[in-house]
Amino acid sequence: MLSAIGETPTTTDIITANSSADVVMAVQILDEVTKEVESQGWNFNTEYDVELTPAGDKHIVLATNIARIDLESLNEGGLDVIMKYTSGEWRLYDKKDKTYEFDNTVKATIVYYLDFIGLPQPAQRYITIRAARIFQDRMVGSQAHHAFNMQDEFRSLADLKEWEGDSADHTIFDNYDTFRIVNRGNSVR
Repeated sequence: MLSAIGETPTTTDIITANSSADVVMAVQILDEVTKEVESQGWNFNTEYDVELTPAGDKHIVLATNIARIDLESLNEGGLDVIMKYTSGEWRLYDKKDKTYEFDNTVKATIVYYLDFIGLPQPAQRYITIRAARIFQDRMVGSQAHHAFNMQDEFRSLADLKEWEGDSADHTIFDNYDTFRIVNRGNSVR
């Protein structure tokens, strides 16, 4: 990222010491872009049918590394849930009944935030190139550099999407609208 504005790379000691404004800004942008990209939900950070069990107070407390949560239509049982921050922690909240209380275990699809080092290489590359372009735009604002970095960003996004397609085994039945039609069962006339 620093090389995108013509600076030399730095050491871990300088990064952890926050001794340079450019380094601090680069780290903040890298963190921001990492969360932005991961929150989209990819094969590498999405898990299906995760069981969430209410505690003794009937609340379901969520881990801090959850980007997004959704109950699948077959598992929702009439619930309309979101993540809500209350009393110093993230909890599952039922918007329909306006409550944090759940009587039963629920199954959800969860998108997790992972550490950068745990991301697959195509994701790391895309995040780094995107963050470098944003960093360069904010620090220097050169249109020539922007165009050059944008080409690299598009190429790395295409690589990430190809990796996703190869590893995720998506089908048309992954789409809820298609699934709903196939799963409608016998219709009564």
